[in-house]
Amino acid sequence: MNRSIATPFNPFPALLLTLSMLSGAVASEPEVAMTTPTRTLMDFSESDEIRWYAVNDGVMGGLSQGAPVRQDGQLRFSGVLSLANNGGFSSVRTSGRSFDLSGVEAMHLRVKGDGRSYQLRLATDARFRGSPVSYGASFATEADRWIEVRIALDDLKPSYRGYQLDGPPLNRSRVREIGLLIGDKREGAFSLLVDSIAAE
Repeated sequence: MNRSIATPFNPFPALLLTLSMLSGAVASEPEVAMTTPTRTLMDFSESDEIRWYAVNDGVMGGLSQGAPVRQDGQLRFSGVLSLANNGGFSSVRTSGRSFDLSGVEAMHLRVKGDGRSYQLRLATDARFRGSPVSYGASFATEADRWIEVRIALDDLKPSYRGYQLDGPPLNRSRVREIGLLIGDKREGAFSLLVDSIAAE
């Protein structure tokens, strides 16, 4: 006849394990908030020679006005948005320089806006019906407050004259333009200050 023998409970191994776990938690290094390294593309200083120009809805008969102005080491994109004549957008973009964003995951913008929504726009040599394809994503601003905006390149969607496209995908090694656009369908004055644009 088999008889089971009860083994007396020994609390010391469990106690030692608990003490070991607590000791390990105390001895472990504290977590450090790691900052993501970025590469500054534009800081709008005197040595920053990247040129900017405006493209407004006047090219389609609209009446919106907007322009870039560099001042005090910053870029100011400001004007008045109009919905007249089927218009409703104002934009600024770079000229005369290409950007190789191979391996870049996101763009970082330090901006102070007016509470309205803007878009970051990139363009490559991609064409649709003979015209450039734009890759854009919207970002919100806070009125009169500096904020840092991170926009993942995977979130940029291709479009042609405001119409969304299925492709082609963004060729990150052949970015020919970096731009900003406002087209939030709200008439009135707008203003966006940009302190820097960087790549992550």
